[in-house]
Amino acid sequence: MRALFVGGVVDNSEMDIEGAQPPVHYPQDTGGGHSRYRLHQVGKQADGTVAYAVYGAPDMADDEVSRVADERAYARRFEAEPEVFVH
Repeated sequence: MRALFVGGVVDNSEMDIEGAQPPVHYPQDTGGGHSRYRLHQVGKQADGTVAYAVYGAPDMADDEVSRVADERAYARRFEAEPEVFVH
């Protein structure tokens, strides 16, 4: 699946991550007490496969991350249905 980042120093960057489900935070476990990017949205394809995961910077509001994800048309790009991740 593709991890997509909104806000912060890695805004508008992407990377491949492995696994069937995306981690809730990225990086997953730093152990250093640093703020991490938080999962906001998951895009699932028709067969239920997770195609992408949208992570927002620690200081970004949920609504802003959703707005940017919609603006960047991640769902259309990956032909997936977006689902808001509830923490």
